[in-house]
Amino acid sequence: MTDEMQWCDNHCHLGYGDTIGHLDAVRAVVERARAAGVTRMISVGTDRVHSEEQIAIASAFDDVWATVGLHPHDAINGVDTIIDLFDRPRVVAVGECGLDYHYDHSPRDAQRRAFAEQIDLAHARALPLVIHTRDAWDDTFAILDAHGAPSTTIFHCFTGGASEARLCLDRGAYLSFSGIVTFKTASDVREAAALCPIDRLLIETDSPYLAPVPHRGRPNEPAYVPLVGACLADVRKQPVEDIAYHSLVNATVAFHLPPS
Repeated sequence: MTDEMQWCDNHCHLGYGDTIGHLDAVRAVVERARAAGVTRMISVGTDRVHSEEQIAIASAFDDVWATVGLHPHDAINGVDTIIDLFDRPRVVAVGECGLDYHYDHSPRDAQRRAFAEQIDLAHARALPLVIHTRDAWDDTFAILDAHGAPSTTIFHCFTGGASEARLCLDRGAYLSFSGIVTFKTASDVREAAALCPIDRLLIETDSPYLAPVPHRGRPNEPAYVPLVGACLADVRKQPVEDIAYHSLVNATVAFHLPPS
């Protein structure tokens, strides 16, 4: 463990919102993250356009990698729209993908089909799988079990409680905690964070969404990872240095990144 804490934001969206198409704006976000000790960032795709954007960003920064995925909101577009992007450099995972029955922006049958196809892609490409699930735990587990959980499976922005956490862990998955863990109403998420084995714990911002307290309601960014980590340290009654070290190591292993 080094004297200076280093962190990884294993799930952010660097080319979204006000920064999409503006590399200088992204550069400012990355520089603020570095100043906060965030030395690695995984920028996550949600459809073809946004996946291409994340790949371009990752190609511009040595400490950023990209994922390619079809979010359940965009499942109606079809997984065939993103297949060729997996041959691009600096792509380290499939996703985010999964099921979102809260909004149902795509029909549920299309969501289930796209999720299953991306699980199969993760197997075929030997890549980690990044899962988004909201109000859809039963179907998420059913599809994952039917197709087999990839050897590296990550439940991003974990919003379940202890029972859902155990079901994820039983499948060998990582749990990734976001700024939600700092919210006053998120006692169930904190309970899950307390029981998660240290070697299965990841930290993310999901920026520009879900800024942690005390920035809640404002745009989020990777520089706020240490705030999530500090909350997890308090919940788990562990030194924050341990949370930083282990979550960084876990992300490096999970995404097959070069040693830091």
